[in-house]
Amino acid sequence: MVAGGHGGRLIRGPGFCYTPVAMFSFDLQLFASKKGAGSTRNGRDSNSQRLGMKLFGGQVALPGNIIVRQRGTKFYPGVGVMMGKDHTIFAVVEGVVSFTESRNRKHINVVSASA
Repeated sequence: MVAGGHGGRLIRGPGFCYTPVAMFSFDLQLFASKKGAGSTRNGRDSNSQRLGMKLFGGQVALPGNIIVRQRGTKFYPGVGVMMGKDHTIFAVVEGVVSFTESRNRKHINVVSASA
């Protein structure tokens, strides 16, 4: 037999386990409104590449004029033009820009007016 005269049972307190004062206590945690002094992961943007057609069919091209700036070979060089290492097509003679298609490839030509 356990001392205390309760027969080994534990004694329970009142029927509720909180006090009315403890019921309305808040645990308030404030968060930072500014990020802090760490490094940012934003702030990068690449410059536009300005690709596309610079001269169209029927326009006059001088030697050195860029006709198309492109990535890859959407257009291929024809007569009177050359292709740069970045696939830019430019005129090497003075003339009028024209477009032809052969074997499912679009070719750009500059036809000189004297020919």
